[in-house]
Amino acid sequence: MPRSLRLRLQCIPAIKSSLLRNGFPSQKILAEDLGIAQSTVSHFLNGKPVDYANFIEICRGLGQEWRDIADFEAESALDEVLPISAKIAIAQSSPGHELAVNLSNIPTTKQSIIQPLPAAAPELPGGQVDLASYFYIDRPPIESRCYETVLQPGALIRIKAPRQMGKTSLMARILHHAEQQGSRTVALSFQLANRRVFANSDTFLQWFCASVGQELEMLEQLPKCWELADLIGSNQCCKAYFEQYLLSESSAPLTLGLDECDRLFECPEIADDFFGLLRALHEEAKRRDIWKKFRLIVVHSTEVYIPLDVNKSPFNVGLPIELPEFDGQQVQDLALRHGLNWSAEDIAELMGLVGGNPYLVRLGMYHIARQDVTLNQLVKSSATEAGIYSDHLRRHLWNLDKYAELMEAMREVVSVSQPVRLRSELGFKLNSMGLVKLEGNDCIARCRLYQEYFGDRL
Repeated sequence: MPRSLRLRLQCIPAIKSSLLRNGFPSQKILAEDLGIAQSTVSHFLNGKPVDYANFIEICRGLGQEWRDIADFEAESALDEVLPISAKIAIAQSSPGHELAVNLSNIPTTKQSIIQPLPAAAPELPGGQVDLASYFYIDRPPIESRCYETVLQPGALIRIKAPRQMGKTSLMARILHHAEQQGSRTVALSFQLANRRVFANSDTFLQWFCASVGQELEMLEQLPKCWELADLIGSNQCCKAYFEQYLLSESSAPLTLGLDECDRLFECPEIADDFFGLLRALHEEAKRRDIWKKFRLIVVHSTEVYIPLDVNKSPFNVGLPIELPEFDGQQVQDLALRHGLNWSAEDIAELMGLVGGNPYLVRLGMYHIARQDVTLNQLVKSSATEAGIYSDHLRRHLWNLDKYAELMEAMREVVSVSQPVRLRSELGFKLNSMGLVKLEGNDCIARCRLYQEYFGDRL
């Protein structure tokens, strides 16, 4: 960790605008509240280096996750580091009295926490990256745009990317940011729903309302709202439950994150009703104040290949986010966080194998940082059963084996070196699995690892 930190240049406008939202009309008031010099706050807001401890303290005051906005690549000279402004009451020395804090025991700048810290212990990647993890990599300006958007009345954010690209991790950070700004938040994954929940729209919507109500500890009001379901329909009952209880006038805004929405694509009738409802609720915010307190995040992997009325779909409104793979600079940043002093050639060698896939890059770096393998060994054994990616590759092979059409489509892709034209639905599904990437209307293997492994197995 550097001795000082500075704000990323692209984050400066958003952070400056967050002053007022957090109750600080001026830099002076923020400085007084935190007990630090106003010049330190000014340096922070203008992208100049400030002491590590002060940087974190200001971020806390503004409700920001410091790791998300710090520029770890900027090197700050020691003479630029501002002095620590510690909020410690020190008694005046007088005969017979000891200082409340012994000044001789306070570490100097060179001894304190602003000394460079070692890289964090490697984390085995899998699933959502913890909010406090040192290994989450920003993909500017995606995070800052999402953080700004989710605070807007009636906001809708749509996040789409293949599996294991960081969608759930991003959603968690957006929800965390909303919560820091006073919103109630609920994260709901449709993977939690049992198969019977998808029997029909009525059952699904009742499960949906019950799941949200349980998280907000307002489940007891649900039966009353559902009494008229036979007369007015489940969509109206769901809307009434939100209006009368979850979004009452005295309540704080509600930000709802819906993960794994792809499961609904397998049930066109339910998808048509539910996504139509989400679009209707989003439109309500344009004419009714109560719905301005409702903010929505929709996360999915697959292209929306089911037919939805353009006026009933939530997939053509709001802020669309497509998560890209890591670029070389981001992979280099991740290597440094693993304590790997890699050259540009080392970065290129790993990316030549797995591209910028966040999961595959992190998994490789984890094992290299743990000294399980060297980079050269990893590359040579990657597409074999002895390689570190064998479990990952076998899971994909097992999934393909369950669907003959997908198996044949993937075989067609890896049998040639040029892009292949597949049926739209097959291409979308292979892309959502992360196995191929789309180039126009054609598909190619997402990375050399998949080309080699499935070229040998299929």
